[in-house]
Amino acid sequence: MTITAPSAAPGSYPKEGEMRWSKSERAIARKAFDHALHQELQEVIQQTKKMAAEVKQPSDLWELELYLTQRRKEIDRKYDYRYSQLTLVLGKLLHEGRLGEQELRGLGEDKVESIHFYAKFLAEIDADT
Repeated sequence: MTITAPSAAPGSYPKEGEMRWSKSERAIARKAFDHALHQELQEVIQQTKKMAAEVKQPSDLWELELYLTQRRKEIDRKYDYRYSQLTLVLGKLLHEGRLGEQELRGLGEDKVESIHFYAKFLAEIDADT
């Protein structure tokens, strides 16, 4: 199965840098973005508390530190709120189940299409691995 990158699909939607975000779309996207980020950070907090409660020896501290460092890097890479990246970020969050369709309501058809296209692209990649 051949999978093309979203930017390689001619005519399917405008390139990321060409999309224009209205004020209301920016507010909707920010709310969805913040909701997903808050949800993920809450999961990290819960896991950190669990791991901290199980610390018995110094090496356990370093495992905790490694976990936090890795999660911070993952979260920093994933949550990029630049408008040029936003449909990709929201597509990834939709693919991961961190966002639902209801959080996308009010976005323009071009953005929703781009978000769904990228989420589908990621699902196809996952299916191939």
